[in-house]
Amino acid sequence: MFKTTIFSALLVSSQAFAPTQTTGVARTTALSDSRIPIEGGSSFLEQSNSPIDAFLEDIKTRIRIGQESNAAGFGGKQVIADVIAGEYDEDSVRIKLNEQINSAPCVMFTWESSPSCKKAVTAFETIGADAKIVRLDDPWSEGNPMRAALGRMVGRSSVPFIFVGGKYVGGFDGGSSDEAPGLVDLAFKGELRDLLKDAGAMN
Repeated sequence: MFKTTIFSALLVSSQAFAPTQTTGVARTTALSDSRIPIEGGSSFLEQSNSPIDAFLEDIKTRIRIGQESNAAGFGGKQVIADVIAGEYDEDSVRIKLNEQINSAPCVMFTWESSPSCKKAVTAFETIGADAKIVRLDDPWSEGNPMRAALGRMVGRSSVPFIFVGGKYVGGFDGGSSDEAPGLVDLAFKGELRDLLKDAGAMN
């Protein structure tokens, strides 16, 4: 199961090594000779950072990250989020996240193409609540570490991440606990509107 999880994450994160296109023909860097000729002589200088070396090093790093995440007891989805995020400064990302979380009465971290995120946006519009949207897919290079860090903070790596009054309340139709069950459950319990009003997110 762990190997399957890591493999899935590596497939997503390996897009940076996709072949380039030249005049309609796919090509990759030639691997038969990664040496550079020295001008005026017949000797060669070994290329220090070939694309394949960088790619293999990245794979090794992400496998290590996945193993560490798995060993720490995180579930499959969080392991994938960690692998896709790669190496990052967790402290600085958490500081940035906390600044965003406390920047408005209601803050929602989203992916634009996510069906659950779209439903959450529609739900807030329907009840007249103001939700600040922070996109995790624009750019992905910043959003992927934020998603991984959020997952570790709240115990769930699925989007959207919704915070009301600085407190995580879940996603659209699910959450991480009874205290953070998601918008649908909060609405059915009759708690959503009061929660948003108390936080100043709606009149």
